[in-house]
Amino acid sequence: MSRRARLLNWWLRHVEKPALARLDADDLDRVRRRFELQARLLFPLPRGLACRWTTHAGLPSLEIGPETRTRLLYLHGGGYVFGSPRTHKGLAGRLSRRTGLGAVLPDYPLAPEHPFPAATKAVLALYQEMVAQGPVILAGDSAGGGLALSLLAQICAAPGLPQPRATLLLSPWTDLTLSGESFATNAETEVLLPTAGIIESRDEYLAGADPADPLASPLFADFLGAGPVHIWVGDSEILRDDSRRLSERLRAHGVAVQLTVEQDLVHAWPLFPGWLLPEAETTLDHVTDSIRAAL
Repeated sequence: MSRRARLLNWWLRHVEKPALARLDADDLDRVRRRFELQARLLFPLPRGLACRWTTHAGLPSLEIGPETRTRLLYLHGGGYVFGSPRTHKGLAGRLSRRTGLGAVLPDYPLAPEHPFPAATKAVLALYQEMVAQGPVILAGDSAGGGLALSLLAQICAAPGLPQPRATLLLSPWTDLTLSGESFATNAETEVLLPTAGIIESRDEYLAGADPADPLASPLFADFLGAGPVHIWVGDSEILRDDSRRLSERLRAHGVAVQLTVEQDLVHAWPLFPGWLLPEAETTLDHVTDSIRAAL
């Protein structure tokens, strides 16, 4: 682990993790504003890359990079309650620049204003529109990774709907029942996500729905016929076992899956640019290789 990674982990543990510990209605507005400001300063769009707002399937969406037939559909993280295309345009832009693909980041509906299953329905309609125009690479981080998997399960259940060329997941949240062993055993080693905040955002998103619903917790979904899936997660994350158990389920369904577990890296670390976290750029190189292999 690099020196910058150790410094970043210290800052996240002592500053950001306490700020995320409570996500009630009043604090949620503060967290949303704080993340938007931080992203503007720390996760900017790469210089010279085109960026424009459009609408796809009724969803405001940020398009980044060139207009290509094959596109990257990126679903942002944020516990289903915060985050936006603006907070993740830097990450998607770095992938667009590496691969030469255009990227689409939808502003999908967030809870508590739009609880489950609003987001799952919205991204399915968006995917149906996009895949009718050309092949899609599906990607997402954290809750966005879980949403990508929910979308993948819906695609598998829809006869005739083409599969994404690949699905790429960064620290995905796959189990809203929170039954993974690492949710408890890694509560201290996790440098960013507080367990109390995760529970609150889960409850805001579900609004009384069953956390074991396969569209809410894709760990329990059916993926027969799915295309290749690549997952990256840190060994010290509370969501580590969400990825491990998901990879086992995918393999049981005959899916080609690759799981990479990195040591002591923060949740969804490729979000951070290389000047903050060199390991982020190394992982994005691997993500880029996976995209090129899929194409």
